Amino acid sequence: MNATFAKFLLAAFFSGCLLGAPAVAAPRSNGPAPGANHAKLSYTRIFKSSSPEFIEIVVWDDTDAATFEIRQLDEEPGASPFKVGAQLRTKMFELAGQLNHFQNVDLDVHRRIANLGEKTFRWQEGSQSYSTKFNYTLNSAASQLMQIFEGLARQQELVTMLERRMKYDRLGINDALLEFETDLDHKLLPEPQRALPALDQIAGDSRVIEIGRQRARALAERIRHSG
Repeated sequence: MNATFAKFLLAAFFSGCLLGAPAVAAPRSNGPAPGANHAKLSYTRIFKSSSPEFIEIVVWDDTDAATFEIRQLDEEPGASPFKVGAQLRTKMFELAGQLNHFQNVDLDVHRRIANLGEKTFRWQEGSQSYSTKFNYTLNSAASQLMQIFEGLARQQELVTMLERRMKYDRLGINDALLEFETDLDHKLLPEPQRALPALDQIAGDSRVIEIGRQRARALAERIRHSG
């Protein structure tokens, strides 16, 4: 999910076209598995012939542990762990509550518009499970919740990109930092502090070009200053 594509998705309800571009694939591993009785909230988007074609974010109501999956449909499935803070999770679960936890809720606008990908919200708690699918919605709570989920996916993809550039492509780090900075400027990243370990590592690595180290240091200071 490149910067242009991510920005479009976060503004999809105010535009009528789609721009897709290659994504950085996410590492695959088994994610956390809280108890069956904990409330679980998830978001899935499937958009064939785009990049990425599949994203899924899963959060639980009582733990920072969450999972993400970002890939093409023909790639091997597998979720990876990351974290979502309590304040943001509270907001997400509040929005789900406003939507009756997706029980008997029709969010789609039901108009002839461009295909923006099939999106699914799902709520699970114990034996209860409700979900709703939509392409495009005018519902304010649903739009806000979708933007948070899409932002988390974009944020985690950028962190993954920074970590991989550190290992395999130090000359490409500055370009990745520019993408991060652009999305930070547009307030598309729900919890940018999650990138601080990667930014600090880049800032302190003498093998990285100086302009990249300076940019990473400035971004880290900016995030810390903003709280």
